[in-house]
Amino acid sequence: MLRCPECSAEIDVDEDEVEEGEILSCPECETELEVSQTHPVALNPISDDMDEDEEEDDAAEEDDEDFDEDGDMPEEEDEEEDDEDEEEE
Repeated sequence: MLRCPECSAEIDVDEDEVEEGEILSCPECETELEVSQTHPVALNPISDDMDEDEEEDDAAEEDDEDFDEDGDMPEEEDEEEDDEDEEEE
């Protein structure tokens, strides 16, 4: 019988039939667990850091829309024209 490393709940799995790299889910806390070794079976929780990294990547991609194709900030022509008009007056 395996135990969840997060909440210590029993996980009903046949230890002879799990494979290294297999993903299991704890029935109590729903933590996803990766089988890191098979003899003896060891489970490691899959961290949420991956999800956070993906969210950061998505946010970075959205921010990239503010840049032109060269990765530079677009010039704000309207403000420059306004400044030139004011100087002429």
